Amino acid sequence: MTTNKEVKILAIESSCDETAAAVVVNGRDVRSNVISTQIPVHTLYGGVVPEIASRKHVERVNQVVQKALDDAEMTLDDMDAIGVTYGPGLVGALLVGVSTAKAIAYAADKPLVGVHHIEGHISANYIENLDLEPPFLCLVVSGGHTHLVRVMDYGKYEILGRTVDDAAGEAFDKVARAIGLGYPGGPKIEKKALEGNPDAIPFPKAKVSGNAYDFSFSGLKSAVLNYINGAKMKGEEINEADIAASFQKAVVDALVDHAMHALDEYGGDKMAIAGGVASNGAFRKAMEEACEKRGVKFYRPSPILCTDNAAMIGAAAYYDFMDGKRDSWDLNAIPNLKLGER
Repeated sequence: MTTNKEVKILAIESSCDETAAAVVVNGRDVRSNVISTQIPVHTLYGGVVPEIASRKHVERVNQVVQKALDDAEMTLDDMDAIGVTYGPGLVGALLVGVSTAKAIAYAADKPLVGVHHIEGHISANYIENLDLEPPFLCLVVSGGHTHLVRVMDYGKYEILGRTVDDAAGEAFDKVARAIGLGYPGGPKIEKKALEGNPDAIPFPKAKVSGNAYDFSFSGLKSAVLNYINGAKMKGEEINEADIAASFQKAVVDALVDHAMHALDEYGGDKMAIAGGVASNGAFRKAMEEACEKRGVKFYRPSPILCTDNAAMIGAAAYYDFMDGKRDSWDLNAIPNLKLGER
């Protein structure tokens, strides 16, 4: 899907604790990508506090949008459409972005395009991989989501499997808290794991009955907590690095196994990853090696495009916009929005 005209999208993302705005041209050319993170605020509480997240979005969204336009050296008049995440996510946080995008689109007389957050993560792969076109398989792994998706075409998806309990990123946060590493759990587990032995503790990999592609990380999280509690009761010393490395290996093995199973069953020569956990070095390396063995081309965004950002929303919004999708002024935040729904 190409056009000779430059189609410029101003995109806004506020689904959790990043206030972000970007200007993206023709879906793949990022002219600006501004992210205002709230991690220092939420670290004080050991995790994201929804009400605080919403307030911080209100404080920062206008400045972030203006900086995105300034960095791109453009104005609202230059934009062809306004894209915004409208679900899934924290409802209060989403509402700030949606309300801002609607106000801007209305005032500037621009079309409004609502974007699914997971579709945004998948679309992050288009930005740095200009050769990537559907169809392909994509494993989306973040704090709130673990989805194995067949990308049939732009905007057309088939979900093969998803987590039945905790998302992988959520499990990282909970285990990090249990061994005293704090928030955010993903980067801290990854760093601590470099000091440990991934084969020190044989944590289980859950199998989900009914669908070979579904994930479950709650049992793994419980196994880690039970191991820690058992060691404390026996007065044994706890090796945080070994726990981190062994836990990370169990998560990565489960993710890679499911992805390779899907490749074996559905075929194809392209595999992508996306989402916050896709920035994990051990996961990226394991996926790359597994794809290489099968002769499958492996795609992953740079770490900055794995975490929540608005450039990925601009990429997704472009393909929706070119497909003729427009949203009306009654667009609302949908915290539990399913992929493929509108």
